[in-house]
Amino acid sequence: MKEQGIKNNVISGFFWKAMESGGDQLITFLISIVLARLLGPEKYGTMSVMLIFITIANVIIQNGFQTALIQRKEISDTDLSSVFWMGMLISGVLYLIIFLMAEPAALFFGDPEITGMLRVLSLMLFTGSVVSVQIAIVARRMKFSIQCKATIFADVISGIAGIIAAVRGMGTWALIFQQLIKNLSLMLVLYGSLHWMPRFEFSPERIGALFSYGWKVLASGLIDTVYSNLYTPFISKLYNSAMVGYYSRGNQFPQVIVNSMAQTMQAVMLPAFSRTQAERDTAKKMLRRAVKLSGFVMFPMMFGICAVAEPMIRLLLGEAWLPAVPMLRLCALSYSVWHIHVANLQAINANGRSDIYLRLEIIKKVIGIAVLLVSIRMGIAGMLLLKAVFDYVCTIINAWPNRKIIGYGPAAQWRDICPEFVLAAGMAVFVYLLRLPLGCIGITGTQGTASAMLLLVIQIAAGAAVYLGAAVLLKVESYRYLIETAMLYLGKKK
Repeated sequence: MKEQGIKNNVISGFFWKAMESGGDQLITFLISIVLARLLGPEKYGTMSVMLIFITIANVIIQNGFQTALIQRKEISDTDLSSVFWMGMLISGVLYLIIFLMAEPAALFFGDPEITGMLRVLSLMLFTGSVVSVQIAIVARRMKFSIQCKATIFADVISGIAGIIAAVRGMGTWALIFQQLIKNLSLMLVLYGSLHWMPRFEFSPERIGALFSYGWKVLASGLIDTVYSNLYTPFISKLYNSAMVGYYSRGNQFPQVIVNSMAQTMQAVMLPAFSRTQAERDTAKKMLRRAVKLSGFVMFPMMFGICAVAEPMIRLLLGEAWLPAVPMLRLCALSYSVWHIHVANLQAINANGRSDIYLRLEIIKKVIGIAVLLVSIRMGIAGMLLLKAVFDYVCTIINAWPNRKIIGYGPAAQWRDICPEFVLAAGMAVFVYLLRLPLGCIGITGTQGTASAMLLLVIQIAAGAAVYLGAAVLLKVESYRYLIETAMLYLGKKK
């Protein structure tokens, strides 16, 4: 009964978190397309450079304590209030550091406008600190419907504001205002739903207890974030802001999908795994199911993006963004296995083994930096290709500890997801080669927006039909389980 109760909570939580993450990524994606057409590659490149500082600072503020609040079996109002005040203190210190670093950063990247823009953009650290505690409360209560509605509202309001600012000729400032308004709106709506306010109390003992677990997660997240954002400054220094813009857009398309899945898995699987810490078989079943189901969804999406990259860029961004096509394909290949990383790391974290989590991040990033340095002379395509290869190697590294923790290691995981992987790869090859017969009848995707749209629609429809048809004919386990679970859940809702 306990396992069934956890399963029901996971299904419900997964549904709402998927709605929230998917809605967030979709709305942000659509708005970014409009803004990309209005602003061009150079403005997006400048924003991407500034976001490096904000992203790293947010990891320091949010990762450790938020994860610790979710992972602990019991927390008190004192815990929440202490984390809130600690977060505000850290935000203030980091804001001061970024404020002082803004001018040297502008000189380093050769763009004097970065100074003022970075100082304003950094104000979002304070609202982000509050949202971090609010999201921990939502996750502990498994009330992801609240976060879903708040996120979508914030996306819409900030997106409209950003587009208006861009139309009025505000350039990169339009992107900055969009980010600030999004964080502020999310914080206010979550407050209206949760009705949580911090108390005027602070417990060093409680902070110490939470930090004893959270610092390893924080260090791991910091290492991962710094490494993930290394490519942007390297490309900026070796090339220019426009090239950073191409990379940013090429990275964004698959990232939209992967972030939605990753955020859903992280938010739902961590509290779910935490409840089964002492039940090895249950945890193994959950991890196996998470890896297989996410693979059934992610592999065809990422490989499909590789196949339709050119007409997708032509249709959504226009001819000016075509240099992003090879970057889009390589980034999609790299992201195709991220669901495996996320599922394994959440299982490790939930079992209280943040020490292993940290050790894995150090090992991976040391090797990853070496790969980056070796690939610099190979051009952007070479850098991204080696990064994709290394991401596949990391599936083995991340899954290795789970051989002993829950009895489900990399070999078993790849055996389980092999049918989905092969099926998706075959579908992508079919979709890409479909351009040859379509080209013979005049559907090339190069004759304007209508031509690109027609080619893209035909390729996506054919790919979906081939993939799902093969899944049915071959009786793929993930497909059957997904349909059965969806029918069961929908039946209970009625």
